[in-house]
Amino acid sequence: MTPWNVNASTTARSLGYNAVFCGLASLLPLALGPITAGYRGFTSPLGWLLLLVLCLVVLALTIHLLFDALLFRLASCHESEAAGLAAIDDTLFRMRLREPDATPRGLDRRIAGSRRIIWRQRCALAVCLTLFAILLLDATDGQSLC
Repeated sequence: MTPWNVNASTTARSLGYNAVFCGLASLLPLALGPITAGYRGFTSPLGWLLLLVLCLVVLALTIHLLFDALLFRLASCHESEAAGLAAIDDTLFRMRLREPDATPRGLDRRIAGSRRIIWRQRCALAVCLTLFAILLLDATDGQSLC
C-alpha cells in the first residue's frame, strides 16, 4: 500500500472509532434521563428538551463522521490518490450532495474538514454531558441518588 492509502484508511478507522464512542456517550443521558426522571422531578421540560436536542446534534454529527469514514475507506481502495479522491467526488455528485469543484481538494484538506467536525461533535457532547450533570445535581439537591 502507498502512504496515502495508509493515511486514508487510518483516517477512516479513527473517524469510525471516534464517531461510535461519541455516539454511544451521547446516548447515556437519553438512557438515564427517563430512569432518573421520577426521582424528585428530574428536570424541567425545557431542560429535558434542550438535553434531547443536544444529544440529537451529537448523533447527527456521528452519522456525518461515519459517512466520511466510509468515503475515506472508498478512497483508500483505489490505486492513486487522484483516483480515490475522484471516486469520492463522483459519489458525492451522484448522491446530489455536492457539485464537483473546479479544483478538487486534496486528501489533507478533506482530513482537516473531518477533524473540524470531530471538534464540533466533542464540544456538543461536552455541553450535553455537562447539562445532564447540572440537571441531575439540581434534581437531587446535591444528595446522592442511592
